[in-house]
Amino acid sequence: MEVMEMPFLAELTENQLIIKNTIREFAEKNIRPVVMKYDESQEFPMDIIRQLGDLGFMGVIFPEEYGGAGLGYVEFAMIIEELGRVDPSVGLSVAAHNGLGTNHLFRFGNDMQKRKYLPDLTSGRKVAAWGLTESSSGSDAAGLKSYAEKKDGYYLLNGSKTFTTHGTVGETAVIMAITDRAKGKKGISAFILEKGMEGFIIGKKENKLGMRASDTTQLTFENCKVPAENLIGGEGEGFIQAMKILEGGRISIAALSVGLAQGAFEASLKYSQERKQFNKPLSEFQATQFKLANMAVNINAARLLTFRAAAMKDKDLPNQKEAAMAKLFASEMAEKAASEAVQIHGGYGFIKDYPVEKFYRDVKLLTIGEGTSEIQRIVISRELLSH
Repeated sequence: MEVMEMPFLAELTENQLIIKNTIREFAEKNIRPVVMKYDESQEFPMDIIRQLGDLGFMGVIFPEEYGGAGLGYVEFAMIIEELGRVDPSVGLSVAAHNGLGTNHLFRFGNDMQKRKYLPDLTSGRKVAAWGLTESSSGSDAAGLKSYAEKKDGYYLLNGSKTFTTHGTVGETAVIMAITDRAKGKKGISAFILEKGMEGFIIGKKENKLGMRASDTTQLTFENCKVPAENLIGGEGEGFIQAMKILEGGRISIAALSVGLAQGAFEASLKYSQERKQFNKPLSEFQATQFKLANMAVNINAARLLTFRAAAMKDKDLPNQKEAAMAKLFASEMAEKAASEAVQIHGGYGFIKDYPVEKFYRDVKLLTIGEGTSEIQRIVISRELLSH
């Protein structure tokens, strides 16, 4: 079956085309046959992650000197889209590893920290976790309670994190905690933690609606001794660092949304041409044709928004508004596309033998993670009104 490609495919470089074809072939060969196995067992697909690391896809946006692939956000978005088209869980894990924990270390860590931690992360030998959200602070990221008290040569960290991507499997974690309560969000700092540190407790692994192969866990810190040299940047810089990291993360979630919608569209197109009702294929009914047409238009629009934001980030242009727009539109578009895909499949869309059932479960997270749709609208309106 011929699939819908990016509208600006002719503008892609030869290297970008190679990357696109490589990740698509890998996803079709190595991920598609085991999608439901990992979804139903809720097992993190470490073997697939290791293979993606060997291909350079666990260090997409990092320089070669740290073991990365030396690529940009356009290539990153392309890779996440292709993974999301087959299994959004794997796409989410690659997006979070690259865009959150590893990226925080790369962008704000000092040279010693980068040389110590990045090579294992960019190669995929280790997986990165990133902890910001707490049970009492979700969209209100500045409302976290975890506290790190400075001692002689170390910080004593107490508190907890919830919804931590890679909390169980991550061996290197970037964790935000308060170091000065009087300063509010300006008193939040970021720290590097390693699995196995005394007082670093891995808690409940969440039983999720969708994205079930992507590891999401509660973490607890009980008098966790963090070396002073594991502070990222200066004290009080953690909140600003986290907001900058989320900005890039929104581009990857937009790309993941495009990929999921693309997968749902392709499955629906194929099914509508094969399934017959009243002696003719579903694709010959105008109601089905209009659903497919709307899906195709919206996917292309979301893709253009996403790659525009990615290109702006690669050129180091301000892109907070563009990233928020891409994430908002693409995630809400994907939610609608997944719903329409189930509708086209009818009763078969409600059972696990067809891929749209999983897309429908997976998609909801995209309007929540990396900032809810409501937060994106706040970001966009604030940017619009500030000029």
